[in-house]
Order: sequence, then C-alpha cells, then structure tokens
Amino acid sequence: MIPLSVLDLSPVTTEISDAQALHNSLDLARHADALGYRRYWVAEHHNLATIASCAPDIMIGQIAAATARLRVGSGGVMLPNHAPLTVAERFKTLEALFPGRIDLGIGRAPGTDPVTSLALRRRQDISDDDDFLERLQELLLLESREYPPAHPFSKIRAMPDGVPLPPLFLLGSSGYSAQVAASIGAGFSFAHHFASHDAADAMLAYRSAFRPSPMRSAPYAILAVHVVCAPTDAAAERLAATVDLHFVRRAKGEYLPLEHPDAALAYPYSAIDRERMQQNRARLFVGAPERIKPQLDRLIAATRADEVMITTMVFDHAARKASYALMAQTCGIDAA
Repeated sequence: MIPLSVLDLSPVTTEISDAQALHNSLDLARHADALGYRRYWVAEHHNLATIASCAPDIMIGQIAAATARLRVGSGGVMLPNHAPLTVAERFKTLEALFPGRIDLGIGRAPGTDPVTSLALRRRQDISDDDDFLERLQELLLLESREYPPAHPFSKIRAMPDGVPLPPLFLLGSSGYSAQVAASIGAGFSFAHHFASHDAADAMLAYRSAFRPSPMRSAPYAILAVHVVCAPTDAAAERLAATVDLHFVRRAKGEYLPLEHPDAALAYPYSAIDRERMQQNRARLFVGAPERIKPQLDRLIAATRADEVMITTMVFDHAARKASYALMAQTCGIDAA
C-alpha cells in the first residue's frame, strides 16, 4: 500500500490556546508514529489565529525527540522569510541530531499577509521582486560548495560541517513549483488540499520533466490531501462543518480559531457562502472509510503519487486522532 504521512498545522480552536495546540501536535505525532505513518511535517504560518505552527525547525526537533520512527520535516519552511544560510544550518543541525529522519520541505510563499511578511524580512535586503529562485540557488550552492573561488560566499561552510542537508522537497499548489522541483532534481509535494490547479497536471508534469541530481536519482511526488474520516458518513459530515465554516471565513479574510461543529452548523450562511463551501468540498475527502477510500484511490491513480500526506483540521483533538487511526487501518499501513 502507498505510504501515508501527516501534515500538521497545529490548529487552534475556540476552546484551546495556541500553546495547547502545539502540545496536541506532539501528542498526534506520537500517535502517528505508533500507527505506522511515514512522515510528520509541520507548517510555517504567521499572524493567523487559526494556526499555532510558526517555527517548524523548533517543532521538528521536539517531534523527532518524542517519536522513534517517523521522518519529521517542514511542510514547509517559507524560504522568502529566511536567509538560506540560516535554513541550511538549522536543518543540518537537526540532521546531525536525528540522522536519516529529517526532511526539508520548502515553500515560495511567505505564509502570511504582506505586512507581516515585511516584518519578518525587514532586516534583510528585500525588494518587491520575487527572489525565491535566488534564495533556492543560494541554499543549493551553500550545500554543494560550488560558488566560484572569487565569490564572497565561497569560503562559507554551513555548519555543522560534514553533515548533509536533509532531503529537499519543493511544495507547490500550481505547475510552477513542479517545474522547478523537476529541473533541480528535488522531491515535490502538491497541496491538493487548497490548490485550484489540477493535481494530476502538476504531478505528472513534474514526473515527466524530472532531471536526476545528486539529491535524487528518480522523481518522488507526495500528494497532500484534506481528510475528515469517522466511523459513519454522518459523523464525518458533522466534524467537517468546522472545515466548511473555516473556509467561508477565510474567503472573507477572517482568520479565526476553529469553531465547534454546533456553532458551524448554526452559522447563518448566505447563498454565496454555500456556493463557496460546495466548491471547497470538491477538494475534501469526508466520510466513513468505505466512502473515502475509493475516492482517494482514484486521485492516487490519476496523479501517480508515491505517497499521500493527510491534513485534518477539525475541532476536537480526539476526533482528529481517530480520523488518522481510521485512515491507517483503511489504507493498510503497518504499525510494525
């Protein structure tokens, strides 16, 4: 069976604090480790009341220390917010501490609003231009040490010396990151859970254009999906009411903690709200295992995904853990 992994945003609800959301992530990671999930990736977002995950490198160290088998990584580090040397040193440090268990997923968006992005970057030499490719090239050159001798960075060693950079994945929700990942020979993770771009188009394009590199000899594509699974369709639909309201609010620029399903079901949705909910539901997998599995299998076949990464943004932490347990059982991953 195809490997399953976890993408965790450390969701904040109306009943728990940001700090508790981070502790819930540690609990969910231990749960996923016991269930046989392959990876556990944490996100980087800033100034969002719904998401407590803002420092993935710190959380990666905590999660790796609390688990035994999971590969732990970033989903992802938002490269516009960081100096490439800083990223290299932090992830090489993690690799030194947890050899063979760390992944470096990189995104090209800031993971926040423009003003917060400016606050994150204001001490850097920034411009209005998109400098993602320059930062990515700098990261790769620091690792390969292929700067020309006359370049001022040619004598820089990303420490700890002698420790390789963890496996690199580019994150994307369009065809652009797929092209970049293929051209540099990196792994690729497609964000089907919020993308408007066709997942099969991006992932098949990545596979067909892939160029082998010192990082990876063959393409490897991860499909990230949003799943809400429960013992019955009715129970899953109730949990997913929280997701529906969250999406409607985001479309209005309202980034608020996740609401209880009762509050979500009682919300006075407008006609346009319900239309947006229906559109978003096309990206969600909601239901009992026997309902979700065939739908997910069809998307896996269409995208030729090597791995599925599941995010579950529901109100109740116990229900979130139960959803991951049901998916592990349904998809037949081996806890041993």
